[in-house]
Formats: sequence, structure tokens, C-alpha cells
Amino acid sequence: MSAKNQFSLLTTSRFLPLFLTQFLGAFNDNFFKSALMMFITFRLADESGSDPRVMVNVAAGAFVLPFFLFAAPAGDLADRSDRAFLMRQVKLAEIFIMAGAAVGFYLGDIWLLIVVLFLMGAQSAFFSPAKYSILPQHLAQDELIAGNGLIQMGTYLAILSGAILGGVLILRQGGIYVVGGTAVLIAAAGWVSSWFIPPTQPIDPTRRISLRFLRRTWEMVQNIVSMREVVVPMLAISWFWLVGATFLAQFPTYARLVLGANENVATSFLAIFSLGIGIGSTACNALLRGRVTARFVPAAAFGIAAASVLLWMFSDRPPMPPGTSLMGLGAFLKNPANWPIPLCLLLIAFCGGLYIVPLYAVIQSRAPEGCVARVIACSNISDSIFMTASAVGSSLLISWGWSIAQIFILMGPLTAIAGFMICLHLNGPCCRVEG
Repeated sequence: MSAKNQFSLLTTSRFLPLFLTQFLGAFNDNFFKSALMMFITFRLADESGSDPRVMVNVAAGAFVLPFFLFAAPAGDLADRSDRAFLMRQVKLAEIFIMAGAAVGFYLGDIWLLIVVLFLMGAQSAFFSPAKYSILPQHLAQDELIAGNGLIQMGTYLAILSGAILGGVLILRQGGIYVVGGTAVLIAAAGWVSSWFIPPTQPIDPTRRISLRFLRRTWEMVQNIVSMREVVVPMLAISWFWLVGATFLAQFPTYARLVLGANENVATSFLAIFSLGIGIGSTACNALLRGRVTARFVPAAAFGIAAASVLLWMFSDRPPMPPGTSLMGLGAFLKNPANWPIPLCLLLIAFCGGLYIVPLYAVIQSRAPEGCVARVIACSNISDSIFMTASAVGSSLLISWGWSIAQIFILMGPLTAIAGFMICLHLNGPCCRVEG
């Protein structure tokens, strides 16, 4: 599919409703998570006598846990059901979950809000396999790169806008009412848009849904691991989420402790990163011309590695003197010595978009027809493990005296190694050119 025609997918009834439903869902996830983190940090933790650092980590774990618990039933349901119908049910559940969030904010009940966050993670765990596995049913082979690129672009724009708005609105006067009401309205809009997603034929209507979630998940993982053609791109995707989570988590402290800049600069880094992912994701179609292949993924990995090293070099600053006031965004940009930093972040994110989009298309194209949803569910487990490893690993390195800039440069050689490992499989089935 030509680059010129890529955005024409947004005018089709087989893609636009899915794009809007995914965008609104990703926005709401991050809108609520960001608002909750701010609410816990600046209000609820003090009122309940809890350590905000502990409660924030508890909240993060509550969102990730459902991806482990419900991976198997989520994949099985997506194969057993009309995937469009399943997404409508998940979006309907989101309305009630967000109503619970509104009640939690009103009552100031930290544990109710964490339960809501767990339920949001659960609905995301069920939505993701249906979302990615429905694309091959509605798009032609040469449209998969374009469709996945647009989905990734929309997802990161939704993450950016949702995270910023949620964090800003919750601490304002009457913010709990605005955030609660907005979350319910966005969920309702997502449910309405899901009604326009074209129906699909169930892949396996006789698929049994086991209530022994953990055992079924283990069996599913064992089955997927034997499929070499999808395991390589699946693990490569998880590495992207580890690298992305590492950079995104460090932006606030990097801006403050390394650059001497305030929260506006940290927010600008998030915006640049999201923009870069979006540009890289949409550029994939122009580069690959609709062909489903991972042949450029190693080059993108090496690009991430090189830009990470450059970021470390430009972050080599003397320690901030005590009492130094933090720079705002205007002051930061006035100093030409700071300009390479956002450019490095843009390059890392751009290469990230080029890296991840073909891998999703490869999975959708290579996985057996009856296994796509379960492969995506298994990929969600792998992503969660890698992102958890990012959080734990970064915390350990910092406790051992590593600087944030040193964590960034560590991502360089590790990502280069990941790119080299993918190179070893360039002649394998996961990287053949099709479309």
C-alpha cells in the first residue's frame, strides 16, 4: 500500500471505527492512570498515612496483574467470538468501570480506585487480543503495515494527551468531578464507536473457556513458544516495551536532576517521544511499501542504540549546585547546548516506531489463523514481564549508584545486541517479504 493511500484507511468503515475505539480506550486508560497517580501522590497517600512511593507501585502492579491472570481466557474468547461483538462488550464494561472510578474519586477511597485500576487492566487484557487479531480479517495483506502504523500512531497520541490531561485536571478545583465525568463520557464514546466495527466470523466457535486461568495460560505459553516464526517477533516487541518504559519512567527525574529543568520540560520530552513514535509508525508504510517484512527492524534497533549513546554523551553535565532554581521550557530551549537532547529523544522514538510496527504485522501474518489472538495474549504477558523487569532493574541500578544517563547508555548496547539477534533470523520465516 502506498504512503499516499495509508491515511485513506481512516475513511473506510472497516478501519476507522476500530481506530477510534482504540484511540479512546488508550486515552481513557492513561487519563485515569495519570489522574490516579497524581491523586495518590499529592492527596490520598497523606490522608491515609500511606507512603506515596509504595502506593504508586501498588497501583502500577494492579494494572499489570490482569495481563498475567486473564491472558488465556482473553485469547480463547477472541478466537471463539465475533471479535467486533467482544470489543463492544469490553467497551460496555468500561463504562461501568469508569463509573466506579468516579465514585472512588468522590469518596477519596484509595483502595476502591486501585480495584478500578485492576478492572481497567482486565478490560485492556481482553481488548488487546481482539484488537490486533481483527486487523488481518478486515485489512488486505499489503494494508497490514499501514493499519498497524496508524494504530500505533493513534495509541501514542492518546497516551500523551490522556496522561497530560489527567495529571493536570485532577488537582484543580473540582478536578475529581471533571475527571470522573470525563472518564465515563470517553468510555461511552468508545462503546458507541465500537458498534460500527464490522462483524467477523468466529475462528473457533467450539473453543472451551477454562476457568483454571493460570494453568490454561501456562499451556498457552508452552504452545506458542513452540512457534518459532512468532516467538522471535513477540520477544522483539517486548524488548521495545522494556526500552520505552525505561525512558518514559526516567523523564521526570532526568529533567530535574540531570538537566536542572522543571516539569514542563519533562512533559515536553513525553510529547517528543510520542510524536517520534507516531512519525516512525506511519513512515513504515512508505519505507516497506506494504510488504510484511522485518528486514529493517535490526537497522531500527541499531538506530535506537546509537541515539541512546548520543543522549548519554549530551547528558554529561556537572552536578547541580544546591538551591539552583529549575529551568522552564523557554530557558531550556534558549541554550543551544540543550538542543541535541530532544533531537536524540526524537530519533530514539522514530526508530522505535520503525521497529515495532513491522513486528506486529509479522505476527498477524505468520501466526496460524486460529492462533493470532492467543499469540497476542501471550505477547501481552511477555510485554508485562519485560516492563516489570524495566522498573525493577532501573530501581536496582539507581540504588547501586547508577546515574540516569548511565541507565540510558545501557539501553544502547543491549538494544544493539537485540538487533543483532534479530539479524540472525533475517533468513527465517519471521522475516520473509510478503504483500
